[in-house]
Amino acid sequence: MPTPNLFLTYVRDAAAATTFYSDLFEIEPSFVTPHYVAFDVAPGVLFAVWTGGGEHVVPATPRTSEVGLMVPGPASAVDEIFTKWVAKGVRVVEEPHDAVFGRTFVVTDPDGNLIRVSPVD
Repeated sequence: MPTPNLFLTYVRDAAAATTFYSDLFEIEPSFVTPHYVAFDVAPGVLFAVWTGGGEHVVPATPRTSEVGLMVPGPASAVDEIFTKWVAKGVRVVEEPHDAVFGRTFVVTDPDGNLIRVSPVD
């Protein structure tokens, strides 16, 4: 059975989003066009930004999904990423706290898309 292999995030400005995510995740894009940029995140799996739905992408719009980054190691590994990302100027939605699945926090990209950091399940 096929499994999802493309995770698409709508943005207003693909170039600005590419800069943001390249810096935040410390990765470079594998495919770049003026309105669609993809990053290889695992063999055969892409995370991409796209301006195709840009007319609806405003930071004030409530988001119902998240980009997730699961990190190995102790709770302090999540806190270290939080400190590093705050220094980069991300907007914090949820400060680090302990949830049922472990230490976590949530920030947004410039378009208001949610990004959660948590431990590996």
